Amino acid sequence: MSAAQPAANGLYSDVIRERWRRPRHRGDLPGANAVAEDVNPLCGDRVRLMLNVEPQGRIAEARFIGDSCAICTASADVVSELIAGRSRSDAAALEVGDVLAVLQAEIRPTRMRCVTLPLTVLGKALNGGQGA
Repeated sequence: MSAAQPAANGLYSDVIRERWRRPRHRGDLPGANAVAEDVNPLCGDRVRLMLNVEPQGRIAEARFIGDSCAICTASADVVSELIAGRSRSDAAALEVGDVLAVLQAEIRPTRMRCVTLPLTVLGKALNGGQGA
């Protein structure tokens, strides 16, 4: 089985299941200075991303909260992990392929918005978003 194939024992890869059950970056981030939230109206996934961006532009920490499916939760967790320690410009350059590589799953086109919602929220947070 290649890294891009779904797990043999279900719809989700082991990474998606683990990140959904035990997300590493879920929770409030007191003092966040870049915050954004969005919802997928088709399925109801909601993600709020909170960033602590240092004055020089480095993202010191990223956390998320929300009500979302396993794929979206796993994606938000991965996005939070991938941007921590990066500059704003490096974080803004994060692509869906970067997230999919970590998730190690083939995502059906009908579920791709579950993966991309956290990236949309990241873009909003980096571009002003809503107040923390």
